[in-house]
Amino acid sequence: MTIMAANSNTSDETVTLARNLVDHVRTYGPIAVAFSGGVDSAVVAKAAVVALGDKAVALTAVSHSLATSELQIARSEATLIGIRHVEVETHEFERPEYRANAGNRCFFCKDTLYRVTASKFSELGVCGIVNGANTDDLGDHRPGMTAAREHHVRSPLIEVGLNKSQVRQLARFWNLSVAEKPASPCLSSRIAYGVEVTEERVRRVKLAEAFLKEFTGLKELRVRHEADELARIEVPVESVSRLAADDLRQAVSTRLKEFGFRRVTLDLDGFRSGSLNDVLPMVQLGGAAG
Repeated sequence: MTIMAANSNTSDETVTLARNLVDHVRTYGPIAVAFSGGVDSAVVAKAAVVALGDKAVALTAVSHSLATSELQIARSEATLIGIRHVEVETHEFERPEYRANAGNRCFFCKDTLYRVTASKFSELGVCGIVNGANTDDLGDHRPGMTAAREHHVRSPLIEVGLNKSQVRQLARFWNLSVAEKPASPCLSSRIAYGVEVTEERVRRVKLAEAFLKEFTGLKELRVRHEADELARIEVPVESVSRLAADDLRQAVSTRLKEFGFRRVTLDLDGFRSGSLNDVLPMVQLGGAAG
């Protein structure tokens, strides 16, 4: 498969970035790409299929923490990329350490995924796992990276020195539909640390975010599930006043209470990715919230 995309205006720099990534991935041999359908894993999957053809497979973890819309995106993006796509149920909710939701929850999620994937190496026809971590992730609180190291998972974007901006550059080069897709961490990342992660709480968040996106037209927002079944809504700062208007405010409050929240609040500071990490110094260390 050719490394080049259809865009004739591509810079030499971008072509070099793509070639370096593809050449590096080729050295791995047959691999499984931990594939969420986000821009990072999509770029790795594209490089893998260019480098390895049918010796590469995209593997998506399916559980209560994955929004239905995100699974649909992963499926369509894998088809667009042209990579074999496999879905596996990971059952991380069965692990008490995961449900406890201390700061290291993400470790147990990734540990479960990598264990399941490794158990399927023969079935998948691969000999290793790669993820979509990029160099911008190195300064963040990401216990999932600890799990990756323990399972010898490779991070090709980091190994060739690509940051998020360059990843999006490659996504545009390869005409990936998720090139400008905002980050969308798992639904469990919306549950405040110290509050048990349960199927019911994740269900509330899933329904609330889907409702708010359809009701408001906003593409990027969060419904944080705090203690005592409190919903804390984060929308872009410029949309806070709109959501606080009487007609929207009452409709949103009523609907979210129907989903099982006892109280509904609007965060006046607006949307901040990873805002639940603000409390990490006060809890046992260890999973990044989105």
